[in-house]
Amino acid sequence: MLGISIILGLIGVMCILDSRILGRLNLERPLITCTLVGLVLGDLPTGLAVGASLELISLGIVNIGAAAPPDMNMAAIITCAFAILTDATMETALALAVPIAVLGQVLGVLIRTLLANLTHVADRAIVQGKFKQAYRMHIVWGTLCYSLMYFIPIFLAVYAGTNMVQYIVSVIPAWFTDGLNLGSKLLTAYGIALLMSSMMNRELTVYFVLGFFMVGYLGLNITAIAIFAVIIAIILNGLKFRGTVSAASASGRTLDDSDPLEDDL
Repeated sequence: MLGISIILGLIGVMCILDSRILGRLNLERPLITCTLVGLVLGDLPTGLAVGASLELISLGIVNIGAAAPPDMNMAAIITCAFAILTDATMETALALAVPIAVLGQVLGVLIRTLLANLTHVADRAIVQGKFKQAYRMHIVWGTLCYSLMYFIPIFLAVYAGTNMVQYIVSVIPAWFTDGLNLGSKLLTAYGIALLMSSMMNRELTVYFVLGFFMVGYLGLNITAIAIFAVIIAIILNGLKFRGTVSAASASGRTLDDSDPLEDDL
C-alpha cells in the first residue's frame, strides 16, 4: 500500500503542475486523472466510470479570476482510489467527492495566500539584485508548495484512510446509502445544469431541444447525436460563409457600377 500511495501522490503532483509548468496536457481533468488511477490500481473500467461521472459534475465548475473553485481533481484521485480499493458502490464513492473537493478548495486558498507572500519576498530580492533568489521563489518554492498540496492529502488518504473508509462504508445504514445514491445522480445533473446556464441563449436553445427529442423519441446514442451535431455545424458554417461572400460580392458590384463623374454633378 505504501508504494501505491506514493504513486498516486505523484500522479496528483503531475496533475496539479500540468497547467503550471507542463503546458496544459489536460491531465487535471477528472476523466484523465481517474483513468490513470485505474491503470495503476489495475481496475481501468472503474476508473473510467468514476472519471466520467466526476467529469460531468465538474463541467460547470470554472476558475474565475483568483477565486478557487472546489478541487474536483484531488477529489477524483482520492474518490477513484477509494472506489477501487474498498469495492464501494459508484454512488457511495461519488458522494465522497464533494467534501473532498471542498477540502481541496480550502487547501488551494491557503497555498495561494502563502504564494502571495512569497511574491513580495521575490520583489524585494529583485530590488536588491538577487535574481537567483527571486527565481527560486517562483520556480522552486511555488512548484514545491503546489506539489505538497496534492501529494500529502492523497498519500495520507490512500495509505492511512482506506481501512477507515471501508469500515465507515460497512456501517452506513441502508437509508443513508439510498440518500447518497440519489444525491450522486443529482450532482451529475447539477454539473450539466451549471454548464448549460453559462452556454444557453436564444440561438442555442433550439439545438438543445433538438438533441433532447432525438434522444427521447429516436433513441439515438451520444455518438449518433455527435455525428448529427457535426453535420449541422458544417452546414450552418457553409451557409454563413456563403452569405458573407454573397454580401461582399454585392457590395463590390455596387461600387463598380457607380460612376465617379455622377458623384461630382
